[in-house]
Amino acid sequence: MKVTPITPDLGAEISDIDLSQSLSPDLFQALQTAFNRHHVLVFRDQALTRDQHKDFARQFGPIHIHPSKKQLSTKDDPEIFLIDIKPDAKQSNGETWHADITCEEIPPYASMLYLTQLPENGGGDTLFANMQAAYAELSSDLQVYLRTKRALHDGEIDLARYGIRLKGNQTYPANSHPVVIAHPKTGMPTLYVNEGFTSHLLGVPRFESDLILSGLFNRLETNPRHQCRIRWTPNMMTLWDNYSVQHQAIFDYAGFARYGERITIAATTPPQAFTRTSMDQA
Repeated sequence: MKVTPITPDLGAEISDIDLSQSLSPDLFQALQTAFNRHHVLVFRDQALTRDQHKDFARQFGPIHIHPSKKQLSTKDDPEIFLIDIKPDAKQSNGETWHADITCEEIPPYASMLYLTQLPENGGGDTLFANMQAAYAELSSDLQVYLRTKRALHDGEIDLARYGIRLKGNQTYPANSHPVVIAHPKTGMPTLYVNEGFTSHLLGVPRFESDLILSGLFNRLETNPRHQCRIRWTPNMMTLWDNYSVQHQAIFDYAGFARYGERITIAATTPPQAFTRTSMDQA
């Protein structure tokens, strides 16, 4: 297995590995170490069936079921979230910066997307941002302030972007999480608010919450030092750490199709607030 960093602190391409095969314990441990270090891993030229995709996912943990499969009516495979953008689509999944399904009580630990059909115009890249680096660049005073706060993550914010309104008998998750969490694998402090799902900070006036969140979101979107851009190729898998990065899908391919299948990997406990001892305990 060869690891080639994409940027100094985010993203790596993994080559000389076949994801259709079960990984040995030593190889999986090397892969987990690379994942902890780089947060986003790219695997090109993979030939996977849906079952092989699921088998690879389960080496990291149980498969998480998207709330739309549980709360909203669907006949699709509950373990698969389809990225099926038609040529006549007016929008795509994930155009707003976000981490996946942070509205859940226990948001998924990681996500993996396997793309088999790319837009013929060459569009459809994905941007990722390192939220550990985003936290580290803040002043110590702001870091201390944010470590005392929680924020509400509301799934209906995301649904509204797609024109979806819940019916009387339907529900969708909304939960609060610490604004700064300890990464579940490394204990590293991570900024855990995102424009896709985060509604407001708890326990402060709404105007104060809006000022702080809008400032953090704007910094994330306009600071390329903590970002990497993934250019997809056919039959490529990308694995990202849902607790340490955010991502944005670029919809620059109107009139063309894009198809892939995403699996999310469940976490075991809700996000935990970062403390000085978090890294020692990880």
